[in-house]
Amino acid sequence: MESELTMLIREFCAENFTAVPQAVNAGVERIELCDNLSVGGTTPSFGVIQETADYLADTKTSFSVLIRPRGGNFLYDSHELKIMEIDILRAVEAGAHGLVFGCLSTDNKIDTEAMNTLLIASQGLPVTFHMAFDAIADADKRPALEALFDVGIDKVLLHGDSLDKPLNTEKIAALARLSKRPELMIGGGVTADNAQKLSALTETKFVHGTQIVTL
Repeated sequence: MESELTMLIREFCAENFTAVPQAVNAGVERIELCDNLSVGGTTPSFGVIQETADYLADTKTSFSVLIRPRGGNFLYDSHELKIMEIDILRAVEAGAHGLVFGCLSTDNKIDTEAMNTLLIASQGLPVTFHMAFDAIADADKRPALEALFDVGIDKVLLHGDSLDKPLNTEKIAALARLSKRPELMIGGGVTADNAQKLSALTETKFVHGTQIVTL
């Protein structure tokens, strides 16, 4: 059992800096740094990002920064995209190891133009596509994965359904079999107790959540 557990790559979702030291002590491999989890997460401040980068400098834990100017949907106008672009540049400057964002069009497909703009600002850092992926229609999910691969996305965070429903392991496993890139990361209701089981059911090794380890 121990060897199986070591195969999991656990990403702890940290609201602000507060839980970062505890997560590191708990042995997490990755951290997603954000703020305002009550609305699903928004971009943390420059100071929080920089302090996290400094704190993690002598650890094996990597961290990504959520780039999201507000709660709600993932359709961003030109002003919001400019905000996101500036926040990305600042996150890179502050020492982020990776970034997390997602942009959709009005018909809930990948906004490739917006994604490309933000990816240029990302300066080659690994990017995870945010849980916006769950808003894409099932029939469009395979071409969406292909589009994300084409623009260079590293991982996709998804729940497989709306967050008021259990993690949809069947849908996620089917997507995992379709394509190995980008890699899938499961989130929403994933805990230290069920992560191994859900990882096996979804055929993914990346697991994400606020309760992915016991603090």
